[in-house]
Amino acid sequence: DNRDKEFLVCSNEASLLYMASLGTIEMNPWSSRVQAPDNPDWCVIDLDPDKNAFNQVIEAANVTHEILDALKVPSYPKTSGSTGLHIYIPLGAKYDYEDSKEFARMIVRLVHERLPDFTSIERLTANRKGRIYLDFLQNRPQATLAAPYSVRPKPFAPVSMPLYWEEVRKGLTIQDFTIRNAMDRLKTTGDLFKPVLGKGIDMQKVIKQLGQILTKD
Repeated sequence: DNRDKEFLVCSNEASLLYMASLGTIEMNPWSSRVQAPDNPDWCVIDLDPDKNAFNQVIEAANVTHEILDALKVPSYPKTSGSTGLHIYIPLGAKYDYEDSKEFARMIVRLVHERLPDFTSIERLTANRKGRIYLDFLQNRPQATLAAPYSVRPKPFAPVSMPLYWEEVRKGLTIQDFTIRNAMDRLKTTGDLFKPVLGKGIDMQKVIKQLGQILTKD
């Protein structure tokens, strides 16, 4: 919008505590760092339900996982802390936001083809007709999502919690992870989100495979 803006860079415990002291309940970072602001560390697929049962969100997440597994693409789920689930794919800051967005678009097309009855890739809410929005547009510059381990300003103070894929199954609820039990869980699981900041995928190789699949379809 042609305006100069300033953004807080949270890089240590002190700056995190400063944000909390300002009453910042939830943290919503960019997908890239100051060292490479135009190159996201991850690609994210945001499963954003309308009035869907959460079990449908779980099913959509597992279908996404199956597709990515078939492509040998590592993926890491977390609860949004609100109503949906987020699926992260490590990029290693090797690609730009446009690459990330278009890669996510290809993945969600395949998910939607398998679950057309209750998913949508329509941006306009009116066109979704109550279906889960498979949001690939979160992979745009300056778009933000709740950070892993961030508390959300919701009843019960839910936390956006990284998960094992085995936990993404029927019966999972957002309220399973709250400000009351998050620290105890972390002592048991460690940081499940850490691999998202790893080496990153070979996107060109995966896109070649995807192109073959989409051509067949």
